[in-house]
Amino acid sequence: MGARPAEDSPTSESSPSLAACLNDYLVATGLDSVDAETAGRFSEFCALLLRWNARMNLTAIRDEEGILSRHFVESIACARALPAGIATLLDFGSGAGFPGIPIALCRPEIAVTLAESQGKKAAFLREAVRTLGISVAVHSGRAEALAQPFDCVTLRAVDRMPEAVQAASALVAPAGWLAIMTTEAELGPIRATNCVGWSWLSPIVLPGSDRRVLALGQRAG
Repeated sequence: MGARPAEDSPTSESSPSLAACLNDYLVATGLDSVDAETAGRFSEFCALLLRWNARMNLTAIRDEEGILSRHFVESIACARALPAGIATLLDFGSGAGFPGIPIALCRPEIAVTLAESQGKKAAFLREAVRTLGISVAVHSGRAEALAQPFDCVTLRAVDRMPEAVQAASALVAPAGWLAIMTTEAELGPIRATNCVGWSWLSPIVLPGSDRRVLALGQRAG
């Protein structure tokens, strides 16, 4: 895409308030706040998402409060819960960039790839990566087409979750991880899909909900 119009740049008044609100939400849910630089990048990401979402359907959550309290806080919780030692990560069906972009912001030691088959959403992801100045790869196509394995594959709010988990599992390296943001109701079928050769940690309840969880499964080495 070309250069952003001048009005697409976040204003000096909005950025600090967005950053402060994000940290307020994090602290309110029992999570540590992020540093000022990271909070500022989340503020830029939120402003960009709101502008693009006004023109196309990136996410059903279309207000600033919902993006901060749901998308950002959940994704930051996921980023912090990922085991140490992960060098490469694939966000399978990244959509509007969750949880992949927040993981890249919170865990810069991880090389993140965002896979998104819908062209308009992939264009948004490329613009978000450019705007935020982060080293994140964007694969515009089906994740299944990728040849290399990853230390971790994340999934959140993808269609036909059990089938997607099965496809994502094939992209996990030996001793690698699946990180699935889902509901308690979906947890059983997901684990049943990956039972042989996988071990699952106890689900982590995601902040702001007693029904949404993070399921972490490790492939045998």
